[in-house]
Amino acid sequence: MNRKTPAPQHKKNQPGSELQKPWTKVKPASGKTAEAKTAAPKAVSAKVFKQNRQEEAKIYGENACRVAFVQRPQALVRLYLSEQMAPKFADLMKYLAANKKAYHVVSEAELEKVAGSQHHGGVVLLVKRKAVMSLATYLTQNGRKKQDCLLALDGVGNPHNLGAIARSCAHFGISGIVMKDPELLAQGAAARTAEGGVEFVEGLSCDNLPLALQLCKQAGYTLVTTSSHGGVSLYSSQLPAKVVIVFGEEMFGVSQSVAKSADIALQIPGTGKVESLNVSVAASLILGEWYRQQQ
Repeated sequence: MNRKTPAPQHKKNQPGSELQKPWTKVKPASGKTAEAKTAAPKAVSAKVFKQNRQEEAKIYGENACRVAFVQRPQALVRLYLSEQMAPKFADLMKYLAANKKAYHVVSEAELEKVAGSQHHGGVVLLVKRKAVMSLATYLTQNGRKKQDCLLALDGVGNPHNLGAIARSCAHFGISGIVMKDPELLAQGAAARTAEGGVEFVEGLSCDNLPLALQLCKQAGYTLVTTSSHGGVSLYSSQLPAKVVIVFGEEMFGVSQSVAKSADIALQIPGTGKVESLNVSVAASLILGEWYRQQQ
């Protein structure tokens, strides 16, 4: 007589299972499964809600979110991520839970809705915006520096270019980017493209770029612009230790008023087969050369 071998019983929450799903809790002694919960948010007025939204920014992409957590954990507000990405952010979820802040494991469709983009990379982080520093404040605090490099952006607004520029700035140790709307650096596509670089660069606000550049010159900075049609070769120039390098948007370059105030106009040598380089590429080349010369 054949006896049937009973099917093996698969135990839930075997040792180590919480490592595969770190956002869940192990089965308690009572036998009931505990669900991951977050405290219900307190009701807030429409005015407070609107103010909070204005003070917050969405960051998405694995590296951008990871660096934001490492550099500014106190600024985290809420996390949304896919089940596939959850194991990579177990430490972040643990931190949020310990500080009574919410995280949500959601579908790809929900992530796309939250991020407002298909390129969220499986994780979206809501954070408090970095405090914006004015250029005047920066110059007051750093006026005695013997070596410093700032970027100034004249009409550059494409988020992917902004992100790539911030990434190069972080790589080459550039202190800040002078622009009319520094909040653009920390938003969505720019932060993702920067791969965390925005956390290391100050966005310096100014209302009038020509006047802001005059302040920089008065503070001892040499003003450098670029031109695809003239100027001296980047690789035969001795770049000063204290500079502000101005980049304009690709179609028209820097404005006439800014160009007239320049101390040095640089040209990046090439074959001439294309009209010019993308602004983020040009910025990376010039920043790299400035960094090399200062070592």
